[in-house]
Amino acid sequence: MARVLVVDDEEGVREFVAEALTRDGHEVGEARDGAQALRIMEADAFDVLVTDLKMPGMDGMELVRRVRASAPETEIVVLTAHGTIETAVEAMKLGARDYLGKPLGSPAELRLVVSRALEHRSLALGRERERSIGAPKLSYGDPAMTPVLDAVAKVARTSASVILLGESGTGKSLVARAIHDASPRAAGPFVAVNCAALPASLIESELFGHEKGSFTGAHAQRRGRIELAEGGTFFLDEIGELAPDLQAKLLRVLEEKSFERVGGTRTMRADVRWVAATHRDLRAAIGAGRFREDLYHRLAVFPVHLPPLRDRKKDLVPLAESLLVDVCGEIGRAPMTLSADAREAIARHDWPGNIRELRNALERGAIVATGSVIDAVALAIESRDGVPGSTPPPGTGAGTLEAMELDAIKRALTEHGGNRKKAAAALGIGVRTLYEKLKRYGL
Repeated sequence: MARVLVVDDEEGVREFVAEALTRDGHEVGEARDGAQALRIMEADAFDVLVTDLKMPGMDGMELVRRVRASAPETEIVVLTAHGTIETAVEAMKLGARDYLGKPLGSPAELRLVVSRALEHRSLALGRERERSIGAPKLSYGDPAMTPVLDAVAKVARTSASVILLGESGTGKSLVARAIHDASPRAAGPFVAVNCAALPASLIESELFGHEKGSFTGAHAQRRGRIELAEGGTFFLDEIGELAPDLQAKLLRVLEEKSFERVGGTRTMRADVRWVAATHRDLRAAIGAGRFREDLYHRLAVFPVHLPPLRDRKKDLVPLAESLLVDVCGEIGRAPMTLSADAREAIARHDWPGNIRELRNALERGAIVATGSVIDAVALAIESRDGVPGSTPPPGTGAGTLEAMELDAIKRALTEHGGNRKKAAAALGIGVRTLYEKLKRYGL
């Protein structure tokens, strides 16, 4: 969930944006002009600002300047009427991330633009964390990972296409990034697309880009992800979910190293290094007619299989400690450590959900723990293999992250007589973060 502020003097536009983004789980605020938007942003932090450019009083251009200066971490998307694309380009020079033409097209296009802005914000925050704590390294101690590390070291220096195989959540995206970082293309872009996360109606445009007017809602020319990866690495995550017609088009790009934008006739070069990943059995998908065999062989020049966490027991605790650093940063908590019984519980569990399940348990523990140490009870690891797991603390409802976070906040406020500053300190978060959570839960 992200916090988005939409600014437009037309109530209908604000309602359209708010309804579309709220359905995706985002929290949306509204302002009728630039001055009101600045007042709102002085009191609350927002991840994305969606603003019209033509408004009475303070216009969108001035708002972009002010927000870029006062809240540089906020991504900005501008709305512009037909015939004023030059103005939108000027706004992007001032720091806007993207633009949408008015009248707005489908909600899907709006969601995609906001999603891309949030993705860029996440990457920027990640780079900032790497500068402060050191870039994460692909290093593991379990012998099961030795073949993977050896394979990465060998293939990274070449231009061969790589396909990463293994269960969901085994760290395939991390390995893809490690291949890029160790390759001659490391100075170029690393562009990723999750084929399972994009709707079928938009993925072709997302991959190849489109020309203005090529379909309803295509108000301007847009470069695709392949084009943005020029000179770098293009990572196709969950390639097994790609529709058959797009498999054929992608095959042509790999074979001819060229493509055209949707609705376009100009042939574009595709100077990219290909890395794909899937948790599916592509051989079985080929036999069932769901995946092209020729595309598989183009991608699987160098296959790498990642073992699941249950086969990497020696990596579990070091990996958990590394993930905990990121988790604390993302939820606004001070650095935390794992107790001895928490380490034992982590090492004992088989983690059928792999890294995603481990990360969820750590986030749950960081939310519930009232001090700086996470114990086994706070982790509430589910037992799926007959080994007794920890049980959630009393009063945490169904055990969802939201329910546990809400319960922890209520208990902290009760223990400190409603004093928000003391409650925030006990929870290990900032007062402003606590204030935002109180608003979210209606407390």
